[in-house]
Amino acid sequence: MTDNRDVPFYLSISGNIGVGKSTVCEMVGKAFDWPTYYEPVAGNPYLADYYQDMPRWSFHLQIYFLSKRFEVQKDIIEHGCSAVQDRTIYEDVEIFAKVLHDRGAMDDRDYENYREVFHNMVSFLRPPDLVLYLRAGVDAAMSRINNRARDCESGIPRDFIQDLHDAYEEWIPRAGEICPVRVIDSETVNLRDDPAAQRELLDYIRGLHEGKRKQMAAGGGA
Repeated sequence: MTDNRDVPFYLSISGNIGVGKSTVCEMVGKAFDWPTYYEPVAGNPYLADYYQDMPRWSFHLQIYFLSKRFEVQKDIIEHGCSAVQDRTIYEDVEIFAKVLHDRGAMDDRDYENYREVFHNMVSFLRPPDLVLYLRAGVDAAMSRINNRARDCESGIPRDFIQDLHDAYEEWIPRAGEICPVRVIDSETVNLRDDPAAQRELLDYIRGLHEGKRKQMAAGGGA
């Protein structure tokens, strides 16, 4: 018989720019003592240029993010331990590259090349045990982006955040075909400051982890 410490649980936090993914990653990681993988923003060699000129740098940035997320997900799988990740690799192709292509900021050739690279990569990966989607309206996301005041994000247009929001809302029902998904309205559920909301989420994750442990103990596989 094994226990949860011997059964890895892989959680990804999903959502638009500014919805609070990093906060939830940190909270969950500390609660369970899991390694936490944040989105590569600091030190990103393309991000500032990208927000100044999306058509020029969109393909470069998306390939960078795709490479880094593949590296993280591969590392999580190879180490065989529980972990929490800020944003999934699936969002790169389903949300960001798609929106950039739809907005004319990534041409057809680069978009098709990018999608081919993505599909070749993802075939080697195991999906998360849970995707936690933090939903927030565009006004709330814009307010949080402005409040955190990252220099590289200062010029993000509202219509871009709207397009990302719409893409998320279209993708999330389909994401459930890949792995379990839970949606949390981050405007009404305060996971930063509300201990009761935090406990409810942690209990939910703990329950899924225990269910996986029981399945594996019964010979049900990973």
